[in-house]
Amino acid sequence: MWAVKFSGKAKKQTVKLPPKVRDSFKLLIKELQLLGPVLPQWPNFGKISGKSQCYHCHLKKGRPTYVAVWQVKEKEIKVIEVRYVGPHESADYSRIC
Repeated sequence: MWAVKFSGKAKKQTVKLPPKVRDSFKLLIKELQLLGPVLPQWPNFGKISGKSQCYHCHLKKGRPTYVAVWQVKEKEIKVIEVRYVGPHESADYSRIC
């Protein structure tokens, strides 16, 4: 099992998600806990290039597209930190991880 934690910003962003996106995000968190940080079955899943152990996926396609970004904080004790959850247009990957 992986421990999933949230940055302060991600906690605040989660509250603002539309209900369907929040449901999708809850499912993502459960899968992160069970399967770990690599989830290729999620839409547009990928490693963020140039960043160490940082990944993202889409929670909702269309306009606006919602994404989640997470980073492995401690591989030995299996800790993942969610760094961003919100509209794709507002996601500045270079500043998130």
